[in-house]
Amino acid sequence: MGEMKRFLTPVLPLVAGVAAITGPSWADDWTTVGADAQRSGWVRADLKISRVSVAGPDFQLLWRMPTSNVTRSGSALSVPVLIDFLISHRGFRSLAFVGGSEGGIFAMDTDLARMEWERQFAPGPSETTPDCPGGMTTSLSRQTAFAMPSMLGIGARGRRTPAVSGVGRAGEGAVTLATASAPRPSTQTSAAARQERTRPPARPSLRGVTLVYAVPASGDLHALYVSNGRDHVPPMPFLPQNAHARGLTVSGNTAFAVTTNGCAGVPDGVWSLDLETGIVRTWESEGGAIAGTAGMAFGPDGTIFVSTRNGPLVSLEPRSMRPTMRSRQQRFRTSPVVFDLDGADHVTATTADGALHVYAATRLQEPVATADIGADQLSAESALAAWRDGDGTRWILASTGGRVGAWKLSGNPDERGLEHGWDLGGLTNPLPPIVVNGVVFILDGGSSGSNARLYALDGQSGRPIWDSGSAIQAQASGHVLSSGPGHVFLTALDNAVYAFGLPMEH
Repeated sequence: MGEMKRFLTPVLPLVAGVAAITGPSWADDWTTVGADAQRSGWVRADLKISRVSVAGPDFQLLWRMPTSNVTRSGSALSVPVLIDFLISHRGFRSLAFVGGSEGGIFAMDTDLARMEWERQFAPGPSETTPDCPGGMTTSLSRQTAFAMPSMLGIGARGRRTPAVSGVGRAGEGAVTLATASAPRPSTQTSAAARQERTRPPARPSLRGVTLVYAVPASGDLHALYVSNGRDHVPPMPFLPQNAHARGLTVSGNTAFAVTTNGCAGVPDGVWSLDLETGIVRTWESEGGAIAGTAGMAFGPDGTIFVSTRNGPLVSLEPRSMRPTMRSRQQRFRTSPVVFDLDGADHVTATTADGALHVYAATRLQEPVATADIGADQLSAESALAAWRDGDGTRWILASTGGRVGAWKLSGNPDERGLEHGWDLGGLTNPLPPIVVNGVVFILDGGSSGSNARLYALDGQSGRPIWDSGSAIQAQASGHVLSSGPGHVFLTALDNAVYAFGLPMEH
């Protein structure tokens, strides 16, 4: 059935020069870092990937596609952002989009393993460091609903509606971008001036346009046609030049990103851009650097959660960017992950003392459950993922300095607990894990003496069922795993995109 849709769906007429059209908004399209607005790293359903199919003889490296990108201070390509079931003037397509550290964007057909188009932006400063590599530091993004995907993978759960942005409800209609220009955000302006800047109203936008969004070193937000990489409208000033941005997320009429590491003198914080009015709002971190590699996470009502390295976990109201709650000073080390438990939203993150904390999203003062994962195991790329198995058990995965561990949440709302489930140890540099239909994929990024290796495990037992062997030809770093129907994608420091999965019948 995975390929039948390409022949059973009627072809829609296209207007020349207008972007491609997608079918229904499939909840399991990988639209931003961490797959969804909650940064869960979880694909609920996949017609091909399962514990049985991955353990079989046919799951393999399907293709490796090199790009013209050049690595900058340990940064290369971003996580692939995906579109399945795209209807364009070239027919039915499945596409992946990656951003490059040198400022390039690469679009490729994942079924036919061919490059569709490239777009190059200015790379940024020539002097770089691992903390401030310059270039395009944040992943690309597609329109991403705040609502959590359903277990069926074909819509939101409907328990609550998405939050209202500054100009409308998230997810309603096409994005409208401004066309007028505005002064570049200055790193020398006062906090009050940075809090809000206005631009003239925008002209109306086309409806039904499918776009991919990027923020290169210029700090402008580009909204690009997925069909050819051209700007849908002129770029909009968003972040200061050469800021180290993470977690670009576009939902409804608002774009969000965080800045971190103080690069180019830009303060650490969360930024929002109203895509209709051009208003930029900021919240500057109260606790030093923003923690984690995924930026912020969003609740299904649009509430923003962000953790800080020397301070609290903070929730922000998305329209005003004002803080609404704070945890105690905990010195966090990972980006938050939001998940649902017994009908209530929860937030999890790890701290410098090696503790995994779970909070009720409406009450951040004290955690409802904690577990010790080992402070000596934390690294700069430690990260979390969250998923629920077929028995209804809620799992939290934590990648640390040498292993990936799994914990089960138990108990009732009045008394929660975290029970250790399993570990995969002996890893050199485990990167943020993902979960596809109950299969946990873990990428060990490798070291100077070893290349990256991809592992697949049974999510409930932790039993290894497959690994990539020597198929990956370089090390890997950062959030680089994503998954689309029947495929697992990753990028590596050889500036190539790798696709693993089951061969497709053409």
